[in-house]
Amino acid sequence: MIRTENNTIQEEKLQALLTYVAEKSPYYRTLFAAHGIDIKQISSLADLQLLPVTTKDDLQQNNLDFLCVPAEQVIEYTSTSGTLGDPVIIGLTNNDLDRLALNEYNSFISAGITPDDTVQLMLTLDRQFMAGMAYYLGLRKLGAGIVRLGPGVPSLQLETIKRLKPTAIVAVPSFILKLIKYAKDNGIDINNTSVKKAICIGENIRNTDFSLNILGRKIKDQWDIELYSTYASTEMQTAFTECGEGHGGHYQPDLLIAEILNDDNQPLGAYQPGELTITTLGVEGMPLVRYKTGDIAMYVEEPCTCGKSSWRLSPIMGRKKQMIKFKGTTLYPPGLFDLLNEREEILDYVVEVYSNEVGLDEVLIYILPAEVSEECDHRIRAYLQARLRVSPHIKYVTVEEIQKMQFPETVRKAVKFIDRRDK
Repeated sequence: MIRTENNTIQEEKLQALLTYVAEKSPYYRTLFAAHGIDIKQISSLADLQLLPVTTKDDLQQNNLDFLCVPAEQVIEYTSTSGTLGDPVIIGLTNNDLDRLALNEYNSFISAGITPDDTVQLMLTLDRQFMAGMAYYLGLRKLGAGIVRLGPGVPSLQLETIKRLKPTAIVAVPSFILKLIKYAKDNGIDINNTSVKKAICIGENIRNTDFSLNILGRKIKDQWDIELYSTYASTEMQTAFTECGEGHGGHYQPDLLIAEILNDDNQPLGAYQPGELTITTLGVEGMPLVRYKTGDIAMYVEEPCTCGKSSWRLSPIMGRKKQMIKFKGTTLYPPGLFDLLNEREEILDYVVEVYSNEVGLDEVLIYILPAEVSEECDHRIRAYLQARLRVSPHIKYVTVEEIQKMQFPETVRKAVKFIDRRDK
C-alpha cells in the first residue's frame, strides 16, 4: 500500500465510502455480499487488500448498477471514449462537479497557472467529454481567463492566440507539433507569441526516467515554452499533474486512494511497474472501490523538490489490454509511438494490430510519409527493423486517408491505435 502523510484522513474517508456504497450502490452491495465482506473490518489502508477489485469489464457490463443516486440527482452525464470496448456512462451530481472543479484547480495550481493567466483550451467541451468540462471548471474556480476554442484548425488557433494573447494552452502534444508546423509554413514566429506554457494531455511527453521523450523534445526544440504533463481518466474523476520540476504527476490523496498492483492484485513498491488501481474519495454519483484502470505505471515516493511530500505517478507505460506480442517482442503502443515520432520521414501514423490465421498478433502501421520514394521507404523500414528487431507491415497513406482514420465520426480525440485482434 502506498503510504502518504494523509493516511488518517484517507482511512476516515475510506470507511465513509464503504458505508456509502454498501447502502447506495447496487453493484457493491451485491459484490460485498457475494464475497462475505464485512466493511466494519476495513479500518486501515492495508485492509483494502481484503476487498475484491473492480475491472473495466465489471463497469461496462453493470454500468448503471454503480450509480448511487436517483436519476433526478444526476446533473451531468459523461462517458469514457470507448477505447477498450463499449463507452462507460458516468453520472455526476452537483457535488461531483464541485469536486471535479477542485481537482483541476489543484492541477492547474501544480502547473503554475494563476488567476493572471489566460488559458486557451484546444480540446472538445462537448460529446460527453469529462476532461474538457473539468479543465473549464478548474480554470473558473481559479479565476483565470478561458478561451474555449476546441480542437484542431491550426490557423484558427494561431489567429486566436494573436488576438487574445493567452499565456497557456491545454492541448494534445501531437497537435502542438501541427501548430508549430503550420506557423513555420506560414511565416509565423511561434516563439514570439504570448504562450509560455502548455498542459499536455492524452499523450506522453516524458520517458519513465522523466526526461522528455521524442515528442516532448520535438516541441521544446522548436517552441520555447514550459511543458506540463497530466494524466487522468473519466472513471476516477481525478488527475495527476506535474509541477515545474517535471518529475511525475502529483497524487491528490484527499480525492483518491491509489495502488499499483501486480497481476495477482498484490501491491507493488516504488519504481515497480504495475496496474494503477484507484478508490475514489468524495464521489457521490458513481464512486469506485479498487478499480483497475488498465494503465501500467509506477510511482516515486521521494519528496518532490517543489516541496510536496506526496508521491508522484510516472508516465503511463501502456494499457494492459493493448500489450502487443509481435514475433517474440513485447510492445506497448506508447513505446511504438515514440519510435514513429522520432523520424522526420514520418509525418503522421496510425498503428493497427490484428490476429493472423493462427491467432498471433500482427502489426500494420499506416504511415503518412514526408515523400513518396524508394529511398524514403528504405529509410523507414530499415529504422523500424533496427529499433524493433522485427519488421511490421507498412502501408503508406495520403493526408485525407490518415485524417479519416484518426477522426472517424463521434470520436473526441485522434485515433492512433486500432485493435482488431480476436477477443
